[in-house]
Amino acid sequence: MTDAGEPRKYAVKARGRPFARGNPGKPPGARHKTTLAVESLLDGEAKKLTRKAIKLALAGDSTALKLCMDRISPPRKGRAAPFALPPIKTLADVVAALAAITAAMAAGQLSPTEACEVAAVIELQRRAVETQELEARLHALEDRFK
Repeated sequence: MTDAGEPRKYAVKARGRPFARGNPGKPPGARHKTTLAVESLLDGEAKKLTRKAIKLALAGDSTALKLCMDRISPPRKGRAAPFALPPIKTLADVVAALAAITAAMAAGQLSPTEACEVAAVIELQRRAVETQELEARLHALEDRFK
């Protein structure tokens, strides 16, 4: 056994704040030294390098072409869902909304991944409606017993 003041020999380091008290870490907006070094190397050369990449892409260099195209038209992160959802005002409306999502997926309007993402939004809406209905029921009970 160890005394209260003596640290344990094989104790696992406790998780928590990564810095000692009074040390908040790097200030917001601070940049890594590698980033600063790369920027200082490229300072004033960015236009020339961009022109060179474009020239190589136009000459048929596929790597330079991919680099240029990724800058011109970056990969899309998502798209608008091209179908109409019924309004969700009650918990019963959630079933109709999920049926619409399933039908859109079956028709090929949505991929299974997109359908899952839209269904997750519907779940958030369901929780909000459920919370609202529970609050109304609670107020009704409180008014009844007053």
